[in-house]
Amino acid sequence: MGYRVAVVGATGNVGREMLNILEELDFPVEKMHAVASRKSKGVEVSWGDKTIKCEDIELFDFSTVDLVLMSAGSDASRLWSEKIGKAGPIVIDNSSAFRMDPDVPLIVPEVNPDAIKLATKKNIIANPNCSTIQLMVALKPLHDAATVRRAVVSTYQSVSGAGKAGMDELWNQTKAIYGLGDARPKLFPKQIAFNVIPFIGAFQDDGYTDEEAKMWKETHKILDEDIKLTVTCVRVPVFVGHSESVNLEFDRPISPDEARAVLRDAPGVMVIDKQEHDGYITPVDAAGEHAVYVSRIRKDPTVENGLSLWIVSDNLRKGAALNAVQIAQLLDETGIIKPASGYRSITV
Repeated sequence: MGYRVAVVGATGNVGREMLNILEELDFPVEKMHAVASRKSKGVEVSWGDKTIKCEDIELFDFSTVDLVLMSAGSDASRLWSEKIGKAGPIVIDNSSAFRMDPDVPLIVPEVNPDAIKLATKKNIIANPNCSTIQLMVALKPLHDAATVRRAVVSTYQSVSGAGKAGMDELWNQTKAIYGLGDARPKLFPKQIAFNVIPFIGAFQDDGYTDEEAKMWKETHKILDEDIKLTVTCVRVPVFVGHSESVNLEFDRPISPDEARAVLRDAPGVMVIDKQEHDGYITPVDAAGEHAVYVSRIRKDPTVENGLSLWIVSDNLRKGAALNAVQIAQLLDETGIIKPASGYRSITV
């Protein structure tokens, strides 16, 4: 007993993680469909202890499912998500296509679960940007304790944020450099192996990139439109796991100890913060994990009521697939979706 679910983009990094996490969290699935573009029709992907074959999105009847997890990119979402929503199921869309649509809720379940009430306006729910998700999970409890006035964020984003092609480019360039081969960039604008690139997305007229703009726009929609936020997004030669250096200014004094206590009680957060070896988290430590990790919590004496901290999370999990599955759980818990059998799950 359970839901009829389709994962669109099932052959991609995030699509595969969605299938894995639905299984890990024991989300009640009666029938699972892997859906992809025509060129991937028949490709097998893992589902539990078996494999299923991808079905052609052009031929798939979406009226036969209850829930669609969409991870096929913005262009595919713009083409398909509204059509799918009109066919009946609710779409949880991992792209940026509908994040700023006022009729589409943008949800991080630990932060703004009440936004789920808007889900049936278009039958679409937007999954935020990977870097925004981990920032929101850490900022929400601190903002509740002592209002955040301003945030300065620098991201250190792994190549998996650019998909399998990004991971391949880092791997191939690394091998080429050691073997005196061709390390010229193909996907990224500059060499990514043994380098960092202070540019993700596309430049805007103000000099920021659209990846940077996503973070403040999404923060304003999810958490508080009054938070002043400036961002620099950087691509780094890490396979999985995004990191963020965050400087915060609050409307009242908040000590590092108080911040640690607040964060330790917050859902989805793990505090690893000691001034010793292994007293902080790195992307390698966070890979494959569900939590948003916070380390290096310290007072910033250069501003009034300032703190600095370090945030790390697996961008394929909490930054994408896990957050989408948690939204699905929220839909189930609130009764917005119901399987034909009437069975309801309990969130893990």
